[in-house]
Amino acid sequence: MNILLVNPESPDTFWGFRNALKFINKKSYLPPLGLLTVAGILPPEWNKRLTDMNVSRLHDRDIQWADYVFISAMLIQQTSVDQVVKRCRKLGAKIVAGGPLFTSCPEEYLHLDHLVLKEAEVTLPSFIEDLQNGSPRKVYGTHDRPNLHETPTPAWELIDKRKYASMCIQYSRGCPFDCDFCDVTRLFGHRIRTKTSSQVVDELEALYVQGWRGRVFFVDDNFIGNKAILKKDVLPAVTAWMKQRRYPFVFNTQASINLADDDELMNQMVAAGFDCVFVGIESPNEESLSECNKAQNTNRNLLSCISQIQRAGMEVQAGFILGFDSDNAGVFETLIDFIQDSGVVTAMVGLLNAPRGTTLFRRLSGEQRLLRTPTGDNMDCSINFSPTMGMEKLLAGYQKVVETIYSQQNYCERILTFFNNYPSPKRGRRLQLPELRTFFRSAWHMGIRASGRRYYWKLMLWAMRRPRYLPLAVRLSIYGYHYRQITKSVQKRVQFLLNEQPALNLP
Repeated sequence: MNILLVNPESPDTFWGFRNALKFINKKSYLPPLGLLTVAGILPPEWNKRLTDMNVSRLHDRDIQWADYVFISAMLIQQTSVDQVVKRCRKLGAKIVAGGPLFTSCPEEYLHLDHLVLKEAEVTLPSFIEDLQNGSPRKVYGTHDRPNLHETPTPAWELIDKRKYASMCIQYSRGCPFDCDFCDVTRLFGHRIRTKTSSQVVDELEALYVQGWRGRVFFVDDNFIGNKAILKKDVLPAVTAWMKQRRYPFVFNTQASINLADDDELMNQMVAAGFDCVFVGIESPNEESLSECNKAQNTNRNLLSCISQIQRAGMEVQAGFILGFDSDNAGVFETLIDFIQDSGVVTAMVGLLNAPRGTTLFRRLSGEQRLLRTPTGDNMDCSINFSPTMGMEKLLAGYQKVVETIYSQQNYCERILTFFNNYPSPKRGRRLQLPELRTFFRSAWHMGIRASGRRYYWKLMLWAMRRPRYLPLAVRLSIYGYHYRQITKSVQKRVQFLLNEQPALNLP
């Protein structure tokens, strides 16, 4: 069999870092881990190629070469998916589709040749067996959750790692919490399923042997879902491997705010090489947190929790949401103040959406407030239901928040707030030649051409007097450049909606 695996193109989004990648000569932030894992499940004797449309073009000759084109995608890639499907149809290629997009709305893709839904470790082997027997079915689904001990190492040889800013691996699936707007538990369940420590180390070793050095993102939706296994087994194994290999990687991941309750766990993560964690804060408004069943965030001092994680040695990136029924007119200023006081440099503020199948989706459907399918990008000013605040007020307040927190002044001041709460990097070093080039590019774009450049130089001068902070200061500065480009897109979209279509009062 000749198998072409295709990762459709993603639009320019907050987490895509497209505007920052040009500073470091990279094409994409992360490779398509799902497809690389699928490639590891396919029979080794099959011929495999992978095209990530975020780093290279999809050629007709590759589609024509393939016996089957495997497509995996998320909702945000839907436009590109439709274009890829059209091209495959025109060239007569058979399509096998799977991943979150197709699992969430399979009825929209029954025109494709085969849908291999849910988790590939369970459904893909059945498809392969039927295919080899000459009788593949249209749809493969399951209610079973696979044991991740059987998940293969991703087929890293299929990609050009030089085109990516970071690599990624997965240690666990599932989340013990039940936030009403989140579809993670619908896809992966509440029970935390994990790989063994030897699997994790083997995957790190595979990346190391293939020459990767740099950042590695653990893509788990909640890395600390099972703290006991992490502390007793996985983190000690990773720490030992990192020490043996002289710390070739730097890790980041996603976790719930209760990470701040466990000093031992935070210290172990830092010792293993973690320097950053994303946390879903969502709102400083206690009523909004209760409304969305974000129980793990209620009845605690969120600013103090963020500070504790920062002091342990990890940057806190955070997600925030506007548009809860409990949000009032003062939520915008409250959120701005919270973000500035917290020193959360990367603050992703989006509008609430209700993904299909979530508790929120069912509630809003019962209230007849749903408007459309969400786009998968909650920073494109889309919202798929009628907010109680009113669309005009919500959009105007949202625009004010992102404009304020990503102004050069406020962004640089937030970095300094973070640095003043963050211990000096233990393995800090001076800028290397590629990083020096990045520094000069950042100086040109933000220190010379941009308005607010004095705040950039204030930050750089502070970091130059403390050289271990300088590489991080440069990195955060180019992230800021990207975030400001995203902010401009938000401004244009909001103004279009408010000025060009005021009568619609819809996203």
